[in-house]
Amino acid sequence: MVSFEASDMKKIGLGLTGFGIIFTFVGILLFFDKGFLAMGNILFLSGVTLTIGVKSTLQFFMKPELQGFDPPSSSLAGSVSFGVGFFFVLIGWPMIGMIVETYGFIVLFSSLRGAEAGESCVRILSQTRRKEFGADKFPL
Repeated sequence: MVSFEASDMKKIGLGLTGFGIIFTFVGILLFFDKGFLAMGNILFLSGVTLTIGVKSTLQFFMKPELQGFDPPSSSLAGSVSFGVGFFFVLIGWPMIGMIVETYGFIVLFSSLRGAEAGESCVRILSQTRRKEFGADKFPL
């Protein structure tokens, strides 16, 4: 049986990531309020760093270009776009900043799409549901 125990740092990281997403959403609802957007970005990045660790975060944001994909996904291009967008939000151009950040976010997380990501999400959710109903003793 797989154990999904989370340390306190991971719990705090998930909380910060969630608050970052909420702050960003509220900033967009308030017609691109740069204070909320900046806080959302800071909370999101610090939450991701606490959740998966500094080394894994740096590897994720700086991994080399994947060969054989159409179009090629470069995490460096996504990281630079995300950083430039964050800078635009800080200097007072939130609309342009969010557009550039969204492009960087899509490029960064495009490598996670596909059957593997969906399959792992479904597996985790099904195991959680099976434990709730006491059916974890039976194989899938």
